[in-house]
Amino acid sequence: MAGYLSPDLMVVRMPPSAGSRPVATPAGDGARRRSGPRLSQKARKSMVVVHVVVSVSWLALMLCLLTLGTRALATDDADTLRTAYRSMAMLGDVLIIPLSLLTMASGVVLALGTPWGLFRYYWVSAKFWLTLAATAASIFALTARLHDATDAVARLPVGPISGMDLGFIRYNMVIVPTVALLLYLTNVTLSVFKPWGRRPASK
Repeated sequence: MAGYLSPDLMVVRMPPSAGSRPVATPAGDGARRRSGPRLSQKARKSMVVVHVVVSVSWLALMLCLLTLGTRALATDDADTLRTAYRSMAMLGDVLIIPLSLLTMASGVVLALGTPWGLFRYYWVSAKFWLTLAATAASIFALTARLHDATDAVARLPVGPISGMDLGFIRYNMVIVPTVALLLYLTNVTLSVFKPWGRRPASK
């Protein structure tokens, strides 16, 4: 995000002499006061690497969970279902909390440490609230659903699927990762297209 110059921070002015190059100058003391602290180039690049890695990993985790959940929903083999749910729980317990929190934290640091700001642009604000919602949903709702599934299959370690008390669990294991995946894809779309422009400056 920091690779772009915020339009309110700099104004391009042409000096009187013909053929001179445009000179970028600050838009005023008010703009400088609103800009806040900025990350150094090295710190910004390092944070971008962290943010991209953990964000892509979070997206890949949801794809893995959705694949396993879909396989468990479609299968008639009880051992395949048990393996899928145990694998989902293992991945979720190890990866959901660190990936979601690191994605959230690195995104906030990049927003606050660059000219974009956290609430200066509509699309950045939307990404923040969507990421916050996805983080809370992943840590609480998704983790709980994964444990429900593993508890259900643990109660019947052998035997057919019909003997398990799964209820709506098989559908939840597809619905919840799908919703999370849609949230992440929405964030990717916002990052690429940057819609809605800048929020009105507060007085």
